[in-house]
Amino acid sequence: MVFSANPLSLSVPESEFENWLRDSGFLEVVDQRTSDLHRLSSSTTATTLPPSYAVSTTTISPISSGFFLSFFSYLGTLLSLFTLNPFSKLTSNDFSGETPSWTLYLIGSSDSYSFPSSPAQARLRVHENVKRYARNYASLFIIFFACSLYQMPLALVGLLSCIALWDFFMFFGDRCGLEQRPVMKQILIGIAQCATVVILLFANVQMALLCAVGVSYAVLILHASFRKLTPSKQSSIQRNGNQRIIIK
Repeated sequence: MVFSANPLSLSVPESEFENWLRDSGFLEVVDQRTSDLHRLSSSTTATTLPPSYAVSTTTISPISSGFFLSFFSYLGTLLSLFTLNPFSKLTSNDFSGETPSWTLYLIGSSDSYSFPSSPAQARLRVHENVKRYARNYASLFIIFFACSLYQMPLALVGLLSCIALWDFFMFFGDRCGLEQRPVMKQILIGIAQCATVVILLFANVQMALLCAVGVSYAVLILHASFRKLTPSKQSSIQRNGNQRIIIK
């Protein structure tokens, strides 16, 4: 049976429809469609493969070929995570809002995670999740840095010494009126900066900072890329508004 085309129907190209979803804030729909299309294309490719084919004198089964194709695809997607800048779309306004719930939004359930099907999907998830969970990731960095200092007592002592040094400098400047002596103030600031650098290098604080940055960056990249996108506040408001319009 052949159906005639409906002249009142509206046909929208896939690219235009996806751009509309992105501009409207329905990024979770784009994320889900990307996973569904990849799953559909993978199943279609698996069903269209011949039962066996020869390369030179060696016969390769479709199962092994599909495994290697999937493996290199996942490996390429995983390596692409460390080539993108996760902070390119991050702004200072992302730190001014409320901290999302750690259990409900940041961690979620077991169904909230999936391997990104392509580098484009991984990039979309990383950029959006970093903006949504910026305050959570900042808190994790502070926790990792505190744990690094706990494992390195000398670095902790050096950091506390630097804080005490600058507190003493501020107290000394207020008592002696260094605001009226700019030359003396600049000399004392230079001495305090040199002393701070010496203390930090001697206490090996930079090693604790590098460990905290490395661990927190790896956790951020992996979590942001594997975490599925959830409906944002903007898309939720738009959906509620559309529902009110339909009810009316």
